Amino acid sequence: MSTTSYIFVAGASRGVGQEIAKYLTAHNMKVKALLRTEVAAKELEAIAVHPVFGDALKVDDVEKALLGNEPIQAVISTLGGLPTDGVKPDFIGNKNLIDAAVKAKVQKFILVTSIGCGDSLGALPPQALEALKPVLIEKEKAEQHLINSGLNYTIIRPGGLKSEPPTGNGILTADPRIVGSIHRADVAELVCRCLNSTNANNQVLSALDKNMIYPGLPEFVEFDLGNW
Repeated sequence: MSTTSYIFVAGASRGVGQEIAKYLTAHNMKVKALLRTEVAAKELEAIAVHPVFGDALKVDDVEKALLGNEPIQAVISTLGGLPTDGVKPDFIGNKNLIDAAVKAKVQKFILVTSIGCGDSLGALPPQALEALKPVLIEKEKAEQHLINSGLNYTIIRPGGLKSEPPTGNGILTADPRIVGSIHRADVAELVCRCLNSTNANNQVLSALDKNMIYPGLPEFVEFDLGNW
């Protein structure tokens, strides 16, 4: 990706989104982040992220953020809510971003969802599936909206997320039967590598730590990102 235009990150105030913003700026990429609070902005400004204030649930805010004067080359969204949230941003927020990205003619849209969406539904243990079901339904709707949008996309479905430092053992697979855990920082690295990988174009991939895959699963093929 070019360093003359921006990578736009939604969900950068915490979790995987924040790790993505850190990774990109550490690799000299120009980053804009959609934020709702000044507190989140100060933390990200310290690592050279350019804040854009707005709410992903509001179409006007998202369009204003993405259709400004400075070109947006790619959008990365980690937007998500909790099962207990009344209005979940997992679909509505992502739909607004996807629709605005179409208008902005971005080159790539990377959406971070979760194992348990779509054809990976059967990979989750029943208890986890029951707890996450309300959110997974919304995330899957966002996935389908992106696939149908005409944008060049990559969908990344992480396994169970941990907040420890990166292990460097993060892998991707197109096999929806595989499940396990992964550190947020390792998800961030995989997501950022997908920006420049043509192999990752229009793919739906699960993200896992190769040393934290649940036992007893079938053999699977690791996805090759190629020259990125």
